[in-house]
Amino acid sequence: MKREDGRGPADLRPVKLSRRYLKYPEGSVLIEMGETKVICTASVSEEIPRHKKGSGEGWLTAEYAMLPRATKERSMREHLHGKTKGRTQEIQRLIGRSLRAVVDLKKLGERTITIDCDVIQADGGTRTAAITGSFVALKDAVAHLMKKGLVEKNPIRGNVAAVSVGIVDGNPVVDLPYNEDLLADVDMNVVMTDAGEFVEVQGTAENKSFSREDLDKMLQLAAEGIQKLINKQKEVVA
Repeated sequence: MKREDGRGPADLRPVKLSRRYLKYPEGSVLIEMGETKVICTASVSEEIPRHKKGSGEGWLTAEYAMLPRATKERSMREHLHGKTKGRTQEIQRLIGRSLRAVVDLKKLGERTITIDCDVIQADGGTRTAAITGSFVALKDAVAHLMKKGLVEKNPIRGNVAAVSVGIVDGNPVVDLPYNEDLLADVDMNVVMTDAGEFVEVQGTAENKSFSREDLDKMLQLAAEGIQKLINKQKEVVA
């Protein structure tokens, strides 16, 4: 199958990770996956949530937002609605869970790292791009803490990245842009570590059900795509 942008089923869109994109955060990255662009920052605070006090552990949390003109038509800023939308809350929790999966919170000490993901241009796969980019920002924030002597042992246990997969016109494909996402019979987001272990799999049949064989093919495409993204992460921070 040849896709509209010329890629094969297993090909990612062009990926670019620009470290230290912003001046002030302890870690910051601009991730570009095709036309999707997300600014990811990691900020360190010497405070922890109430449920973590006295535990000897730190905490890692995430926030996610889409700029009003990240899409073809302007959307309202969420704070004008008076509350965060359910989709946004779901994505924030996904990003936080994904990164905590590769962090030893005891080694982090009683402090919080807050990940902020701001989508400045959306063309599909914003949540998966946010996870992949945020890991690099997190890595730089932890390096900052270790350089200052605030953290003795590296709390990061491995890499984590994410990618979308789906079935379009009966064919499993990886890294769907918006126009493919609209047409997909199945839409799935997969998060994995560099040890080849799954952190999360979110999959839904949009128009018709899918077989176990289809699922296995999509997971294989996701695993191959995520390995390429992790290689990119390692190359950028080397």
